[in-house]
Amino acid sequence: MATLKETMAALEAAGSAQARKTYTRHGVGANQFGVSYAVLGALVKKIKTDHALAEALWATGNHDALVLATMIADPAAATRRLLDAWARTLDNYVIADAFARYAGRTPVARDRAEAWAASAGEWIGRAGWLTLANLAREELELPDSYFLEQLATIEKEIHGRKNRVRDAMNSAVIAIGVRNEALRKAAVAAATRIGKVEVDHGETGCKTPDAAAYIEKTLAHRKKAPAKKAPARQGAAAKARAGAAGGESKR
Repeated sequence: MATLKETMAALEAAGSAQARKTYTRHGVGANQFGVSYAVLGALVKKIKTDHALAEALWATGNHDALVLATMIADPAAATRRLLDAWARTLDNYVIADAFARYAGRTPVARDRAEAWAASAGEWIGRAGWLTLANLAREELELPDSYFLEQLATIEKEIHGRKNRVRDAMNSAVIAIGVRNEALRKAAVAAATRIGKVEVDHGETGCKTPDAAAYIEKTLAHRKKAPAKKAPARQGAAAKARAGAAGGESKR
């Protein structure tokens, strides 16, 4: 079992000036080592799931430690209190995205996503909409009506939301649109009415895609790909809920 001291030492040793420069362009602050995602992935393979270590890493405030924490934290161990506490410390879109990937696999993903998506804060709001996008991709049991409601909210609010929240809402439109044929039609229609989504990506080369075009391109690519047998499965958050075995009611 890796200790916090050992893990932080490994992160520091793996940092590079070039990665720090890149992350800084993407809004990451000075408290970082500059560790590549390849190195983080290798560390995850060694550590696997270690929720106690994840909480300790998050408490350091170091960017690389925060990202690693989202990769090794146990989704079934997440509580509303923990996720809200982590969400309040988000201060750039890179960690908000990593946090949303973790949050989307937890038993309380839908509950917290809805709360965060309504937040006026840029990073919490972004995390909320990206968590909802993850639900669109993963939670097979959610009805189309749920995502139609999200599309209506996005269409109504997107142009008035903060910079990086607009980008996340656009991503949610795409995720909803590639879920199934009925939602494709609804998402493309909504994206057409929304029009161009203006997002300032700063000193990076990132761009916010046209949602309608991206949906159609993604689905066309899927049709060309070799057919795979779709496994009957629950979404990631549903699995975590099952693993939690009723623990949520105690939180």
